[in-house]
Amino acid sequence: MIKSMTGFGKSVIQLPGKKITIEIKSLNSKNLDLNARIPSAYREKELDMRNLVAKSLVRGKIDLGLYLESTGEETNTKVNTEVVTAYMQQLNAVTSEDIPDAELLKMAVRLPDALKTEREELDEDEYQSILKNLKAALKEINTYRADEGASLKTEFELRISNLEGLLQEVLVLDKDRLADVKVRLEKAVADLKVQLDENRFEQELVYYLEKYDITEEKVRLKNHLDYFTEALDSDDSNGKKLGFIAQEIGREINTIGSKSNYAPMQQLVVQMKDELEKIKEQVLNVL
Repeated sequence: MIKSMTGFGKSVIQLPGKKITIEIKSLNSKNLDLNARIPSAYREKELDMRNLVAKSLVRGKIDLGLYLESTGEETNTKVNTEVVTAYMQQLNAVTSEDIPDAELLKMAVRLPDALKTEREELDEDEYQSILKNLKAALKEINTYRADEGASLKTEFELRISNLEGLLQEVLVLDKDRLADVKVRLEKAVADLKVQLDENRFEQELVYYLEKYDITEEKVRLKNHLDYFTEALDSDDSNGKKLGFIAQEIGREINTIGSKSNYAPMQQLVVQMKDELEKIKEQVLNVL
């Protein structure tokens, strides 16, 4: 079952005095590109969280955000009383005016080191709660990816079906195409009004008809279309494999176009290329 690389997952944890929100966003990318925004209090566990996300999501441009919101009265930021008092005394000493203490305090708290943040040790139970909710967010984003993958699968099946229909039209036209090429070559020779060796002409005619033969390309194209459909139903999601098969499909379509030498068939080739481009655009989103 294929999965999209696009997804979103969110989980909210309510702890005593704080609320923690975990958000994971994912877009398509050739490889794993993980960007994490984690508060400094949890930095020591960042590598563990990154590894968990990378193992679960495998590939894509991923943004992991862990947002902390205080809901209690306690705070880790304290006024550095000694520093603020010293600032106020210095400010009072350098001015000749009688400035109220309230004004001195406003100026003092804006100066460096007026506030200090006391770092709390990370509580293991709290981290386990974060880990549990991170897994819940990952489960949600993977469900989102699977749903998007189901939509992509429907789109791919439609495009492959269209290509198969166009290939059948090519098979029908091919019966008349070689006869048309033969007639045009014979007419071109007749217009020269020269005497030709019939045996030599037949040999040259056979050579050109073989040159324009697309039997192998038709067979390979049908095989590639079948292989693409089989890959859609495989247990794993492999966008890179689908991309490779799409390239091979394009190779056969291009060869048919260059060999056809027949306007009605070339028109079908243009339609086939249009369908294939739509497949290639969407393959970029597959995990």
